[in-house]
Amino acid sequence: MRLAGPESSVTAVPRARKYKCGLPQPCPEEHLAFRMVSGAANVIGPKICLEDKMLMSSVKDNVGRGLNIALVNGVSGELIEARAFDMWAGDVNDLLKFIRPLHEGTLVFVASYDDPATKMNEETRKLFSELGSRNAKELAFRDSWVFVGAKGVQNKSPFEQHVKNSKHTNKYEGWPEALEMEGCIPRRSTAS
Repeated sequence: MRLAGPESSVTAVPRARKYKCGLPQPCPEEHLAFRMVSGAANVIGPKICLEDKMLMSSVKDNVGRGLNIALVNGVSGELIEARAFDMWAGDVNDLLKFIRPLHEGTLVFVASYDDPATKMNEETRKLFSELGSRNAKELAFRDSWVFVGAKGVQNKSPFEQHVKNSKHTNKYEGWPEALEMEGCIPRRSTAS
């Protein structure tokens, strides 16, 4: 392998520059940079960052046990609404009222915290599957889950991670490890 250009000179210092949301490289034009972290056990809350704006975090005091969901305009990248839904003691109908009326092209960012699934019913799992989730049907008590989907997607989302709660593999006593996911999401064009 032959190196050419200024990068190969002995005096070149590698830059540790971080880009939007701490990504290691910038996203291409017409893409939205994001980073999400699920909650860790029932101690450290989840985070959702988009285009260098923290949409949800413990610091913003807008996260809670269950599913933490940020709805984003897929064209502009602007936050529509962010809410937490308690899936252990809450009412699943609150979640259904939130995700049923989504408009085509709305991006849905989901980060679990503590327990994402106890109150999930068939309709909830089906709605998340229609947003592009592969794992919504299998989510169970205290699993870790991060997911980005969209209303009107044709395929399964490439932006999803899931770790099962298992006493043999859990990182924390009673909980699996926290998940971290980052990437670049193509903006929706206004024409579609």
